[in-house]
Amino acid sequence: MTSIEALRDQLNVPQSVNVAPYDNLLGLYQAIISKHGERPAFTALGQTITYNDLDEYSDRFAAFLQQHTGLAVGDRIAIQLPNILQQPVVLLGAIKAGLVVVNTNPLYTEPELQHQFKDSGAKALVVLANVADKAAAIIDHTDIETVIVTELGDLHSPLKGWVLNKAVKYIKKMVPEFTFNDSVNFRSIMRSMSGQKPTKVQADLEDIAVLQYTGGTTGLSKGAMLTHANLMANALQSTIFFDSYGMPKVGALVVQPLPLYHIFAFTVSLICLSSGSHTLLIPNPRDLPSMVKAMKGKKVDGICALNTLFVALANNEGFKSLDFSNLQMTLSGGMALASDTAKRWQDITGCEIYEGYGLTETSPVVAVCHGSMNVMGSVGVVVPNTQVAIRDEEGQDLPHGERGELFVKGPQVMKGYWQHDEQTEAAIVDGWLATGDIALITDEGVLKIVDRKKDMILVSGFNVFPNEVEDVALTHPNIVEVAAIGQPDETSGEVVHLYVVSNNKDLTEADVVSHCRHSLAAYKVPKKVFFKDELPKSPVGKVLRRIVKEQALRA
Repeated sequence: MTSIEALRDQLNVPQSVNVAPYDNLLGLYQAIISKHGERPAFTALGQTITYNDLDEYSDRFAAFLQQHTGLAVGDRIAIQLPNILQQPVVLLGAIKAGLVVVNTNPLYTEPELQHQFKDSGAKALVVLANVADKAAAIIDHTDIETVIVTELGDLHSPLKGWVLNKAVKYIKKMVPEFTFNDSVNFRSIMRSMSGQKPTKVQADLEDIAVLQYTGGTTGLSKGAMLTHANLMANALQSTIFFDSYGMPKVGALVVQPLPLYHIFAFTVSLICLSSGSHTLLIPNPRDLPSMVKAMKGKKVDGICALNTLFVALANNEGFKSLDFSNLQMTLSGGMALASDTAKRWQDITGCEIYEGYGLTETSPVVAVCHGSMNVMGSVGVVVPNTQVAIRDEEGQDLPHGERGELFVKGPQVMKGYWQHDEQTEAAIVDGWLATGDIALITDEGVLKIVDRKKDMILVSGFNVFPNEVEDVALTHPNIVEVAAIGQPDETSGEVVHLYVVSNNKDLTEADVVSHCRHSLAAYKVPKKVFFKDELPKSPVGKVLRRIVKEQALRA
């Protein structure tokens, strides 16, 4: 028995669970809904829907997709929504209609949207009006034929929804002008399709359910093909750990400020649904006063976030005054948890933070700290049905305590990268996924991540790939050479620093930042720009980011 298996036994974590008790992901959803019925499932912006509501509304949406669009089973549908009630409804409706979901960040710029829509071959888009202007600007350069626009209040009562939508558009002026040649209003779909049910679609376990875009290790983002089996397996593998935190078995209130288009929040949401939990969705966690207001007066049992948000909340006086008497689970993922952050959080709330580790390519959970054994600085126990190996550069397994690249094998490992066979073959060999992360396994069987993928920058839990930033910067006519690196930041974990060689001595930092803002999401834009006469290069002329970073650390 390995130390990992022994640790599972010690903590009463099963070595394996039935990761495919249903024919597909929809079977799991239907079992959950039939079990929890009238219990509240999601709340956002003061409105709550039950499990039965989720089922009914998603039926209407799925029936619309089948009856009033040209979409066929297996077609891709992009969902560009923040944490509002429409997100789980549209997601489940798309799965019921047999479509493949393409989770899309509402913060993306026009070039980022165009790449993802084109690469995925998406034929439909569901978008929030608040961010629809960017999609409208590039829609003619994609394969999208069906556009569905929703507003914040579309699943509220008629009067409240109307007031909310008008206030957002005309008083707060949060909806920019946009025009699509043809689009459908989500609210009208909900009205016109009342009572309609979709034709049942029989998906196989190995069919793709979601294209979750990630950079892998370098370059433009690629779609990780996550199957029905991958997502269902990971939810069931992880549920045992949620049970260990002491939350109520049914009806726990879990705050979800992380965006559901992010794989961590996506899977956490499915885990919460599986246990009959009530999820409080936070549409904009950067608006701390609104988040605190949403939590005020509620008995919160759990919250999932990342280091950046934990720091911000710990510094917020309104948050400190909330009632934490029910809080049993605080789960951290997406980026490394700082020990000082964990201590401050426990001092304020009385609840430990449990850290986990995963990747988009593993749906995402690989390991997570257990409620009865929270080892700070580790990512805890490898989940059931999962093998991990630490290997050297020659691919040889290393003994416990030695650092090497982490490899993962299990039912949650993706099918591969969408239309990128070469990169799939490089990433997955004999079922083993090369993570690119440097890790070690302790003698006790605990997994620790000691370094990350080479060159990747992690800003507030989001991957920023240097190639992408550099490619954008190099489109400036006065930039000759460039190197993007990550540097530590107290708030976001890391920020992007850009080192530039220019052919124009009058080029300024502001010029470079402004240029990057046109094509990059805000978290990818360089926070500092440094001008150099030259950058270190390899014998073949490749800029050596590693040397740039070493020089920056010594400066």
